[in-house]
Amino acid sequence: MLTNQRSKNYSRLALLISLTGVVVGIGAGFLVGANSKLLVIALVGVAALVFFFTKFEQTVLGLLILRASLDPFSTQQVPAAFALGVNALTILYVVVHILTKRRIQTDKFFWLFAFWVALQGLWVVLPALGWGLGPSLLATYLREWVRMFSWAMVYLLVMQLKDRIHPQKVVSALFWSLVIPVTAGFMQVFLPTSVLPSFLLCHTDGMAVIDSCITSTLGHPSGFGTFLLLFISLTIWKLNHVKQGGWWLGLLAILAFLLVISKSFTSLIMFVIFIIALITPKLNLIKLISGVIFLGMVLGFFLSTEIGQERVSSLFETPLFNPNMDISRTILLSFGDGNSFNWRIAQWTFLLQSWQQSPILGYGLATSPYLSLFAGYYAHNDYVRFLAEGGIIGFSLFLMLLGMQLIRLIQLLRSSEPGSPRQNLCSIMICIFVAIVVGMSTDNIWNHTTLFFYWWLILAVLGWNWENNYDYSN
Repeated sequence: MLTNQRSKNYSRLALLISLTGVVVGIGAGFLVGANSKLLVIALVGVAALVFFFTKFEQTVLGLLILRASLDPFSTQQVPAAFALGVNALTILYVVVHILTKRRIQTDKFFWLFAFWVALQGLWVVLPALGWGLGPSLLATYLREWVRMFSWAMVYLLVMQLKDRIHPQKVVSALFWSLVIPVTAGFMQVFLPTSVLPSFLLCHTDGMAVIDSCITSTLGHPSGFGTFLLLFISLTIWKLNHVKQGGWWLGLLAILAFLLVISKSFTSLIMFVIFIIALITPKLNLIKLISGVIFLGMVLGFFLSTEIGQERVSSLFETPLFNPNMDISRTILLSFGDGNSFNWRIAQWTFLLQSWQQSPILGYGLATSPYLSLFAGYYAHNDYVRFLAEGGIIGFSLFLMLLGMQLIRLIQLLRSSEPGSPRQNLCSIMICIFVAIVVGMSTDNIWNHTTLFFYWWLILAVLGWNWENNYDYSN
């Protein structure tokens, strides 16, 4: 009976693959007539599909590593195409396993996350029906929802590696995603813009080229900074569980250098919060001295730069540190003084004024650039953003998502073997989480797609069984 069942499963799989081949053939014929470049993309997709089912583990790891290098090609819609491709592959994998009656790996948190993403669809459907800013921005609402849906699909896809690859090997493999971004970052640091490839040039509003802008392959200094911060935390985790830490110390120094030289003040503040959160729970003399020295070196390097001194001095020209500044004066100055802190205060004020006109449901996903006098700019505060875009309900759901993640990490921490790499990584992820929720108060961290791409996949891996056949020396 088991043999007959397997035969039926393979027959179903063969039929599905045959039908897919027919669809691909028809599509290829259409693309040849439409655009030959699209045919090349389609053939690459077909190759990825073949490898996806024949070399599943290697293909998934390759896709995870590749994501950090795609943002320079955003104008060609490459990251969007990549996300849609990963979504399609994940859905196809699920369909094939349902047809062949094979197990699909999930966990309770995935279903909570998927339900949360589904609820966000309300802020696509309702505006499309005429509420808020109306159907004219349907592409904007839908694009933002698909971005969040892609994170859920990444979580689900990574879950399918469970019991196939050891979790620590998956996390360790992610370090290969640093190769191209770190190389590109050093190219931007040490090479003049005249010799840089066009996709590594940093522009302001798509126009003028900035010589001092360090974005690597992440498209923005802040996005590059938070990406580096995540991998700094993973490097610290590796240092706690390897016998020879010289190479990892070198990598830590490289990542810290790039974090400072990226000139992202928000990322630097997040780094400070991360280090404080890391050393506080189990404070001892060695950790305190190490943390203070590391933090002092990074901050000292930043403050020794012209941009660092400028950013700190601009803080004293805000209402927070200057009693002679009030909100009205701050808003007035924000239109021309070049102080990004004052500009943020003005932007938050304008968005909160818009929110008051639609306090319960807001205006729709990704609409904050349309709700302020500073048109085209996001909130630079994710809490204000969710309040303006989703109203009180959307803001409450956002806080619920943050709470769900923290509860999940604490549960995994408590269920881990004391002193194990899993427990240590849970602790570090909690510290990163604290840094993220602080960073969200002054920047568009929610827009850092690459950061959350790796965040969600690590969260998925943490839910696996790490203690089974584990070797602490790896």
